[in-house]
Amino acid sequence: MSKSIQGFKLKGNEDHYMLNIAKLFGRSPFAPLQKHMDKVGECVRTLPPLFDAIRDKDYERVDKLAAEISETEHAADLIKNDIRNHLPKGLFLSINRASLLEILSLQDGIADSAEDVAVLTTLKHLEFYPQFNEVFPQFLSRHLRVFETTSRVMQELDELLETSFGGIEAEKVRSLVQEVAFQEHEADVVQRQLLKVIFQDDKGMPYTSFYLWQQIFRKIASISDVSEKLAFRMRMTLEL
Repeated sequence: MSKSIQGFKLKGNEDHYMLNIAKLFGRSPFAPLQKHMDKVGECVRTLPPLFDAIRDKDYERVDKLAAEISETEHAADLIKNDIRNHLPKGLFLSINRASLLEILSLQDGIADSAEDVAVLTTLKHLEFYPQFNEVFPQFLSRHLRVFETTSRVMQELDELLETSFGGIEAEKVRSLVQEVAFQEHEADVVQRQLLKVIFQDDKGMPYTSFYLWQQIFRKIASISDVSEKLAFRMRMTLEL
């Protein structure tokens, strides 16, 4: 086992490591989840340069960035597994243990989707078709914006905990969750526009490319879909 995994340090033995985890949860039940979310964010934020490389036909860079996303997703998995394995069932938490693990699972799903996108882009040398130029950048940015807003919700939870889940901070989190829902709707609208573009000109690309791009679109969309579920799950957990 590694001596240091994303801020969780082992100092000699597993019992001491578990004590560190307990202290981390004791200070804030969200701190380990925020560590994991940071790593998930690294996966997601590597997608724009990945598609820039596809547009530029720099396939060596595509492979490099895809590999980086896979490595980062693996690092996120290590954090996820450590949280699951070292969270004692009897540990006193201000938040239900099952709810924390469900939030962790949703975050893991976002990283998985980002890795799926990366893998799909390496299956063949994809061409960034001219009809994508206007709509695809909007499609990608709108879906990733949903993730970024959900990430802000996660970062606000410490402040919310300090106010006993009430007051101005609670209203701020409610507002962010509503913003996530609206942004996810906007992302869906742009997705439909993009699908119309490729279906109207499906004869302009080989079937394998047509199919592969559809799968990529679905996986990108799943990032915002799961992000929205995560935002609402956090709100439900806090009963806001």
